[in-house]
Amino acid sequence: MNSAEHRYWLLELLAYWEGRVTPRQLSEHWQVSRQHASTQLQDYLQAHPDSLDYHPSSKNYQPTSNFQPQHLSGDVTEYLEWATRQTLPPSKDSPGQLPHEILQHPTRRVTPRIMRPLVQALRENRRLDVDYISLTHPDDQGRIIVPHHFVNTGQRWHLRAWCEKSKGFRDFVLSRFRGTPELMDTSNITLDQDKAWNTQLTLILEPDPRLTQLQKQVLEEDYAMNNGQLHITTRACLANYLLKNLQVHPRILEGEPEAQQLVIVNKDDIKPWLFG
Repeated sequence: MNSAEHRYWLLELLAYWEGRVTPRQLSEHWQVSRQHASTQLQDYLQAHPDSLDYHPSSKNYQPTSNFQPQHLSGDVTEYLEWATRQTLPPSKDSPGQLPHEILQHPTRRVTPRIMRPLVQALRENRRLDVDYISLTHPDDQGRIIVPHHFVNTGQRWHLRAWCEKSKGFRDFVLSRFRGTPELMDTSNITLDQDKAWNTQLTLILEPDPRLTQLQKQVLEEDYAMNNGQLHITTRACLANYLLKNLQVHPRILEGEPEAQQLVIVNKDDIKPWLFG
């Protein structure tokens, strides 16, 4: 995102989620003069006419009924992540951080000694000689890998990499590397060869059929379902993590439907990509 795009992003973020935006507010966040912020705001209005109206009584710009954000995802998480980490002191135009609490997951121990060669190997498409432990093999297992992405599953970070020992792409939990990874030569393994990474799956979910109609409606509104179904597209290798985060068990039906809540409609379509 370049400078202009980032400024338009913040302008739209405030207008869309807070319902108002002022030059003073923008100048504080952008760290520019109010005059410059006003010029930027007018540039935005020229590019997106009829999107904001000026309200003299409150001295702010508010979105019109024609306002269609061009630089936002539309996901409230985007706004909340920004609003809960901003560090400006509160003022009339910028009230400061939203009151919030963030659930803290247990810290996974990962050292710079491990991370630095992982990062370099990923950027340079290098092979890495690593020691790695797992619940299946709790003793140190030496192997050679070629990493291509870090992945945040919501609860932990892992490294997606080609494993020469397994002769396939695998997920390696960062906190399970041991020692100091040793950089090796460049590899001819590329991201394009990771079929599970490049395959897009659509998970189709719906409320557990054992729920009452009113309970189903609660979930349909929670997840903004269309025709009683939720469609989520994800990489095939990440489907298991997504289902786990949604507390959906592909192979087990909870005894109580309130615990299960959602079920997979197209289980046969995604079965080849599930763990185990």
